[in-house]
Amino acid sequence: MTNILDRIVSYKKEEVAASKNRITQEGLTALPLFSTPVLSLARFLEDQERTGIIAEFKRRSPSKGVINDAASASATAIAYATSGASAISVLTDKPSFGGDLQDLVDARAGGVPLLRKEFIIDEYQITEAKAYGADVILLIAAILTPTQVKNFAEKAVELGLEVILEIHDESELSHISDAVTVIGVNNRNLKTFQVDLVLSYRLSSLLPAHKLRISESGIHSARDVRSLKEAGYDGFLIGENFMKQINPGAAFASFVEELKTLV
Repeated sequence: MTNILDRIVSYKKEEVAASKNRITQEGLTALPLFSTPVLSLARFLEDQERTGIIAEFKRRSPSKGVINDAASASATAIAYATSGASAISVLTDKPSFGGDLQDLVDARAGGVPLLRKEFIIDEYQITEAKAYGADVILLIAAILTPTQVKNFAEKAVELGLEVILEIHDESELSHISDAVTVIGVNNRNLKTFQVDLVLSYRLSSLLPAHKLRISESGIHSARDVRSLKEAGYDGFLIGENFMKQINPGAAFASFVEELKTLV
C-alpha cells in the first residue's frame, strides 16, 4: 500500500519536470527576488528578543483536510512577525497542502526569515526557492540519501540559503552534513501522519551539540515550548495550532502572551 509520503514524492517528480519546462534554472535566477538579500534563520533563532517559534502558514494537510482556506499569507506573516515569530514557514505544495509559491512571495511582508516548506527532490527546487523569496529550505531525510542531502545543502549554501534537515528517527542521523544549518526533529510520522512529541525528547541527546535544533509538529501549548527548550531545542515549528483559528495572527499573539507568563 502506497503511503502518503510515497504519493507526494511521486507527483512531485511530475511537478518538477513541468516546472523545468515552464522556466529554466537560468530563468529563475533572473527573477527579481533571486537577488534579494537573505535573512539568517540562525541569527533570528539566537535573538533573545524573539520567541524561537517558526510560525507556519498552511491551508490544509493530507490528514486534516482544509485547515484554513481564507487566511491571507501576507496579513498572517505580518501578524506572526509583529508578535515575535523568529521565522515563518510557508507550505508551497498545492495538491496535499493547498500551498503556492505566491504564498511565499506574499509572506515576505513579515520581514523575518522565510522557510520554503516543500518536498525537495531536485536541485531545481532550491533555485526556485531562492527565486521566490525563501531564506531557508527544508531537506527531508526520509526522501533523500545522505549524499543527496550533502549535495543539496551545499547548493543551498552556495545560493546564500540556510538549510533545515528534517529527521524522524535515529537511523537518519547519518544524513547530517556540514552544510546543514539546523536539525529539525519532526514529531509527525510522514508515512502515517501520526504525531508523538516524545520523539523530540528521545532524539535530543543524540543531536550534534554544535548544530541548532528545532522541534516540529505536535506542539500545542506554551508549556510544550518551555519543556522542549529545557530539552535543548532552539526553535519550535508550529502551524496547525494557529492556522485552525479564524485569525491565525491573533492566535499566535495569545500563545506568545501565555509563553511570557512561563518565563
